[in-house]
Amino acid sequence: MKKRTRHALVPAFVITVAAIMAGTEGHAQAVKQVSPVITINEAAKTTPMTAMPLKGQLTMLSGSGGNITVLDSHEGKLLVDAGIAVSRPRIDVALSEISSAPPKYLINTHYHWDHTDGNPWVKEEGAKIIATAGTAKRLSVATHVTMWDYTFPKMAKDGMPTEIVKTDKTFRFGGQTVEVRLLTPSHTDTDLYVVFKEANVAALGDLFWNGVYPFIDNEHGGGIDGMISADDAILAKLDDDVVLVPGHGPVGTKKQFQDFRNMLAAIRDNVAALKKQGKTLDEVIAAKPTAKYDAVYGQFVITPDFFTRIVYEGLK
Repeated sequence: MKKRTRHALVPAFVITVAAIMAGTEGHAQAVKQVSPVITINEAAKTTPMTAMPLKGQLTMLSGSGGNITVLDSHEGKLLVDAGIAVSRPRIDVALSEISSAPPKYLINTHYHWDHTDGNPWVKEEGAKIIATAGTAKRLSVATHVTMWDYTFPKMAKDGMPTEIVKTDKTFRFGGQTVEVRLLTPSHTDTDLYVVFKEANVAALGDLFWNGVYPFIDNEHGGGIDGMISADDAILAKLDDDVVLVPGHGPVGTKKQFQDFRNMLAAIRDNVAALKKQGKTLDEVIAAKPTAKYDAVYGQFVITPDFFTRIVYEGLK
């Protein structure tokens, strides 16, 4: 597996998904729109895995839906998130090229399938799975996400979390102090993030989408206000030179994360003002409240119109 530069890393999964989405749009009038879940799964079947070295023994793997953070050590590997199951052959190769050490820990940042679908095979290889009570609850039953027009089956027993964190957890592994930090409802009602203290690296899951509009799961505890509040809380605890692994997009900086948070707040304010005027969702979408940010953030599965709907429906 060839290690790529940051700029080579960014487009692979994004371009693949965009191409598949473009291929379905021409049929939208005659056929019901394909769920983005199916689109993303199709992309994950063939997208190459790419490895981005971070600091020390930490690496970010990209190409299987959500990004995967890997801490390698003589004790084994610690993974943050597990990607989509159909990517297993390529993830296996990527992990083996880092080292032959087996996975010992897997931390799920939240319940969404593009971060947890690989749980069963990672657990099969010997990993202990750490997650919030919310993630365990969501994974234990079939879950329908209306905005994705998709029902996720319950997680196989072999992929369920084995350790539930109900408060912040700190432990030592692979020469790092690993801090598992919980949050109030934000992207979902299941989120956490992970800090590798000595390396000054943080894996934020879907609390940060670097360079693309995020999905916020209004239906399962998330909301635009909660997302902004959570990001404010995280930003207040990060060092200025921290290296950030987003849920989607390239490795990021604190400034990029701050820019992302500011974008969320600006669009939230724009949509809230239009909604307060009594405008319908269609009218708000037509008003283009995201226009200032579309060139940077609007080039992925979450289109400007889709994100406007997420914000509109998430405002309380």
